[in-house]
Amino acid sequence: MHEPVPVNIWDAKGVLLLRKGETITSEQHRGVLLLHAPVVLASDWQALNYGYTASLDRMVRDNQALNRIAGLRALSASPAEVAARDAGVSVPEAWAELHATLAALLHQGASAHQFLERVLRVQSQGEQLWHDQADNSLLVLVQLLFDTRVSYSATHALLAAGLCALVAPLAGLDEKQRRALVLAALTMNLGMTREHDEMARQPGPLSSAQRKVVREHPQQSVALLRQLGVLDAEWIRLVAQHHEKPDGTGYPKGERVDRITHRLLQMADVYVACISPRKSRGALLSQQVARELYMGGHRAPDQLGALFVKSVGFYPPGSYVRLASGELGVVVRRGEKANEPRVAALVGRQGLPLGEPVLRDTADPTWAVAASLPPGEVKVIVNVDRLIARG
Repeated sequence: MHEPVPVNIWDAKGVLLLRKGETITSEQHRGVLLLHAPVVLASDWQALNYGYTASLDRMVRDNQALNRIAGLRALSASPAEVAARDAGVSVPEAWAELHATLAALLHQGASAHQFLERVLRVQSQGEQLWHDQADNSLLVLVQLLFDTRVSYSATHALLAAGLCALVAPLAGLDEKQRRALVLAALTMNLGMTREHDEMARQPGPLSSAQRKVVREHPQQSVALLRQLGVLDAEWIRLVAQHHEKPDGTGYPKGERVDRITHRLLQMADVYVACISPRKSRGALLSQQVARELYMGGHRAPDQLGALFVKSVGFYPPGSYVRLASGELGVVVRRGEKANEPRVAALVGRQGLPLGEPVLRDTADPTWAVAASLPPGEVKVIVNVDRLIARG
């Protein structure tokens, strides 16, 4: 950081993000760059690694100290590997790097290099983050759903996978089932990644061509996964059937599917889609979506839906609420009860932004949650890093 970059940095669409010689000015600047899945030209990468090899050879021939030689770095490590090595990386930075890796994999599709190895790394490091930092991970990824500058498809996949990881232990799934479930969540929309991003930003209804893509994407995703070397039968089956229903009214084949892993994947997929704002509609309120899952399709309490709500809450971290005090805030932690989260108040009862976020425990009736709010109703920029730092 604060050192000039040695090459031009581009995004996956060929837009120049950082010119050779410019510097990354802050951790926030670095995080924004990572969200755009930064890449360098193959020729630049080869030149840099040739330079690294030449420098290493020269240092050895000059008999320089081993600690200086060890400090010479090649530029071949992936962002996820860097995150794993760097003990000081923050939760938002870790998710930004995993998002960048996954966005690149999903957009590259059949041409992705070392797809299986890299997606397994995203799954492994992501599950560790969910295990160690569940509330902060929800805060980061739910907030990221509201950012139209980054790949919606990658955010959707990471959050859906995380929700599956949170609920799976309560549902009694073993390690093998959980792993296949999380990997399916990360890749279920592989067959329509670009269209997924476009539809999230599209102001009008889907065209007939887009509806065809949606209907066929489970099979397209399976075909790509097989082409990329995926052999896990349960992973493949979950992706193939993630839009099928118990009564046979789903798609693409109209199969009757009612396994716990299938239902949990579908719940996570539907939940993330519903709380995500679209150009064509606002986000549905998290409380409303949670209640729908809890009641199930037959308007009677659903056991798996109840576990989902118990794990996530009615108001997940990252979502917005109005308190009984009249304050508006963002949820930062789940509470002991599904309807009693910890909230950072951002806007006072007079409608003016607070100088600093104020933590409220909504188990206290004074600060009880009065309502969920769509993201557009809170006109304050949320600094996720500061909220996490405040605990």
